[in-house]
Formats: sequence, structure tokens, C-alpha cells
Amino acid sequence: MRIGVLTGGGDCPGLNAVIRAVVRKGIKAHGWEIVGFRNGWQGPIENLTKSIDLTDVEEILTRGGTILGSSRTNPYKVEGGVDRIRETIAANQIDAIIAIGGEDTLGVAKRLTDDGIGVVGVPKTIDNDLGATDYTFGFDTAVHIATEAIDRLRTTAESHHRALVVEVMGRHAGWIALHSGLAGGANVILVPERPFNVDKVVEHVERRFESEFAPIIVVAEGAIPEGGAEVLHSGERDAFGHVRLGGVGQWLAEEIADRTGKESRAAVLGHIQRGGTPTAYDRVLATRFGLHAVDAVAAGDFGTMVALRGTEIVRVKLSEATAELKTVPTERYEEAEVFFGA
Repeated sequence: MRIGVLTGGGDCPGLNAVIRAVVRKGIKAHGWEIVGFRNGWQGPIENLTKSIDLTDVEEILTRGGTILGSSRTNPYKVEGGVDRIRETIAANQIDAIIAIGGEDTLGVAKRLTDDGIGVVGVPKTIDNDLGATDYTFGFDTAVHIATEAIDRLRTTAESHHRALVVEVMGRHAGWIALHSGLAGGANVILVPERPFNVDKVVEHVERRFESEFAPIIVVAEGAIPEGGAEVLHSGERDAFGHVRLGGVGQWLAEEIADRTGKESRAAVLGHIQRGGTPTAYDRVLATRFGLHAVDAVAAGDFGTMVALRGTEIVRVKLSEATAELKTVPTERYEEAEVFFGA
């Protein structure tokens, strides 16, 4: 068999670990040939291929990003995109595709399966917002990076007696904000699932200053004030209809400064959360996902995604994986509120 593999959407630590596992098991256990498609779904559309053997994956376990490249290409938005994928598959004698990605990449995988192309999905997103799996790889690393940044920012906030707003990623789901905020001892955590009251935030900030400590506010990029809207970096939309968010941290820092008279600063972590070497947890999870994706292909179980349930790797239908986003439940957010303003 000849198996294609691609990485789509935003990059994150652990992608190379999946590729390594697919190549190792595919070649050593089954004698397959592995063909890498470059730059996400752009690869099979434009026949951008790269043969991958054991030597190519020898030293990639600890590397961030992806050796195959990525993009936010949507074949269903490209004229003749699906037909061109069929042509590429036929020309390269590809028997199946392992698609590593998040909601958008796996949404395409589901539609291609419906159109008769054999695809197995692997869940990847630092946002941890795919509903069919307990965790996605990349999330643990992003939380570690954000937590370390909060720890570092706290020392300068205390030194200068200023409020510090830390903006982390999270378009519709606030998992990174919640976990890094709890781990970093934030005094306020703001997530997209719960519109925030600016007056309440200011109250928490002032109470923290009254105790002679500097407040740390962690805010997800998709968080919105009550009666307000998302803060957009630009109004342009990508191939999946997403606008680029960013700026709520700076906006909130200015509001805090205006209302309290205290010095306030914003730090936007942005793509720093995506980069660098994966944590041990993400390396193991990504590796296990890759191994089980090969098993799914060997079984001919297409239209499925490998998922973590408890400590076991299981297969779920791609339709289930992309049915709805996994957002922060109200009770999980309320757990953290005891620390607000304290």
C-alpha cells in the first residue's frame, strides 16, 4: 500500500511526532510506502508530494512545527479541488490518506470520505476544542508556554505595581486561558464562553491592588465584553470563513488604566504558543495517535478519527469528531472564580 499523510491548519508541537509514528509503523509493521503531501490540502490538490522513509523521521520527535508544511486550504473552495485530489491520488497510487488537523482539516476529511476517498483523521489543535476526544496534542505544550509567560510577567508586574493583561489563543473555546490562568495563579480569567463585565473586572483589579499585589488578567483572544463584539485584527476571512482575532488584551488594558488610574500593560502571546518542542505528554499522545491511525488504515476503517477517551485510544466517526466544538462548561469556569480578585 501507499499511504498519504498531511498536516493542515495551524501548526503546533507534536505534528512531527505523529508523522514519525505513521512512518515507523507503516514501514516496519506493514511494509507500506509513505507519501507526504506538502502544505495541508494544497498538497493533494496541486500534487505536491514528498516520499518519506525512516531516515527522514529519525530526528523529528522533538521538533515543533511540521516537516510537511501546512496551510488553511479548503478543497471545496478551490475550483475543481476535489477532482484534482482524485487525480493526484490516482497518479501517485495512493490507497488512503491520514489527515492530521483540527476542526477545519477534519471537516474536509469527512466530506472527502463522503465523496468516496479513504481518509483517517488525527486530532490536532492547541485549543483542545474537538468534542470527540478528551485531549488533542499541542494543547499541553501551549498551556505550558502560556503558564511560563504568566510566571515571568508576574515578576515585572509586581516590581512596577501595574496590572498586566495576558492575551492567549482561543477563538471560541477558552481551554488555554482557563488552564494557564489556573496554573499561573491569575486573578481574573476571561473566556469566549462567558461574556465579561468590565466593571466586575475592574473591581477584581482594584481589590488586588488594595492587597498590595499586582493583578494578572488572562484573556482568550475570542473573549467579548457584555453587549460588545469580538476584537478583530482584520476583517479578512480565510478559506474556512474565519476572521483573524486579536486586540482584546490591549483594549482591556486601556480600559483598566482609564478606570483605575493605575498603570496597565498588555502582553499578546500569539504564535509563541504554537512554537517550540512539544512537552513529553504531547510527544506520547501524538505518537499513540499516529500508531493507531495506521491501525485504522490497515483495518480499512476510513471515515474515522483516532481519539483519546480516558487513557485509551479509540476510533470515532469523523462526523462525530466535527459535529460540535468542545467548549469550557459553566461549572469548570465557576471553579476558577473563587480566585478572581484574590
